[in-house]
Amino acid sequence: MHGTQPVNSIAPLRTSLTRAALALVVIACGLSLRWYGFPLGLPAFVVKYGGSLLWATMVFLLVGVLLPRLTRTQLAAIAVLIAIVVEFSRLVHAPWLDAFRLTTAGALLLGRIFSLWNLVAYAIGIVFGVGLDRLADMRRVSPLNSQTAGSTRE
Repeated sequence: MHGTQPVNSIAPLRTSLTRAALALVVIACGLSLRWYGFPLGLPAFVVKYGGSLLWATMVFLLVGVLLPRLTRTQLAAIAVLIAIVVEFSRLVHAPWLDAFRLTTAGALLLGRIFSLWNLVAYAIGIVFGVGLDRLADMRRVSPLNSQTAGSTRE
């Protein structure tokens, strides 16, 4: 029948929804770490770079929400590119951009101070995101569903 769609057309939507849910959890963890890390007595290193790691994980997942048909490798490459651009954008100082960076949203989205160590944290965060995505994909695939069992993404 010409009007029916294959079952695989639902897969990108399901993938996007799963990644969106994971991104929301990562965002909640990142905000909690930034807001409550110091009051809980966590070391500055953990709060600073843990937040950067989770930010990059969020970027990976959100790119995956927007582009669900790309491979994890492609998503990771785009996330790395975004992370590099955002980090190096901290070297650009325009009055409107610096004013935005002083807001909570600006600090969370763009950060304030350039650091090469952030790039390391971002790389680890993206690898963490790939791992989360793989884990979620493995949980979606069941032995009873042979159509999705062979469709793992790299």
